[in-house]
Amino acid sequence: MFSTYKPEDVTILLKDISGLVQPLPTAEREALIQQGVHYSEMLPLEMQPSPAYLEAFFKALELYALLTAEAVAVVAEKLLAAKGPELVLVSLARAGTPIGILLKLYLKKRFGISVSHYTISIIRGRGIDKKAMAYILERHQPQHLQFVDGWTGKGAIQRELAAAMAEFPQVSPGLAVLSDPAGLAAEYGTRGDFLIASSCLNSTVSGLLSRTFYRKDIIGPDDFHGAAFYADLQEQDLTYHFIDSVAAHFPVEKPKIQEPPEAICSAAAEVQGICRDFDIADINLVKPGIGEATRVLLRRLPWKILVHSLNDEEHLGHLYQLAREKNVQLQVYPLQNYRACGLIQNLADS
Repeated sequence: MFSTYKPEDVTILLKDISGLVQPLPTAEREALIQQGVHYSEMLPLEMQPSPAYLEAFFKALELYALLTAEAVAVVAEKLLAAKGPELVLVSLARAGTPIGILLKLYLKKRFGISVSHYTISIIRGRGIDKKAMAYILERHQPQHLQFVDGWTGKGAIQRELAAAMAEFPQVSPGLAVLSDPAGLAAEYGTRGDFLIASSCLNSTVSGLLSRTFYRKDIIGPDDFHGAAFYADLQEQDLTYHFIDSVAAHFPVEKPKIQEPPEAICSAAAEVQGICRDFDIADINLVKPGIGEATRVLLRRLPWKILVHSLNDEEHLGHLYQLAREKNVQLQVYPLQNYRACGLIQNLADS
């Protein structure tokens, strides 16, 4: 275990590449991505959050711990009903890992069931870690596996899963998430676009692990996909502060979450409309949803952040704070399925 996750909470099927890859500054990494270098072949330098932004994270966690816990409960009970106590959680590193842990903790607390939980890598354009899948399938029946992530944006990972499971036809490609504004997940806590506070930070709320990595000079044919461990950030680690804060709000009975009104257009149509309105040819530069917009501000070169309102401090306060710190324009836009959307700079236009 090369993380701050407890071994009893998750089995990490990743190769430790700590010290083998030099992290790159955001601007350099973004330029390489837009020149065609795959994002999984690089590691980003981790941003140290400002005191004001950390305060926004703690505020977001206080506001949304209960809703997050209720969404965990809804998903966990759906999964138990569908797959039984032999359920195997397979969370997608890294955003899915704390969600998988929360699902596991809820099932243990509410039903006394200890389900297996693994975290593995899936990379857009590179597919799922086949070595990790083989490891799990040597130990469990395929029908018991359930993939887990935090939220849906445009549904790119869901499509990647569907393609990858053609090689594992007995494994369901359906994804379980807490927030499904794209309307694409097989199981979800809510269709609402709400803030899962773990999206506000990088490794310091993800066991001090990097994004997953795949480059053939470092990841051999017998290796799992890789990740680095940021040991120097241990004093800033908030992984279990997030997990414990949410778990403290687990309901004693399965809750009913109030769903948002039905959107007038599909998530795909909304993203296409954004591309049209802002003259964006590359759909990969559009990142819809609160979680994805947060990631744009944390890890990419943002151009604009679209928001449904400039007066929604409750849901978007952390985005307002980050945008101020990075001098990024906030623009009101009539979003339907999402509360926010990040637009990445097209460096070819710079």
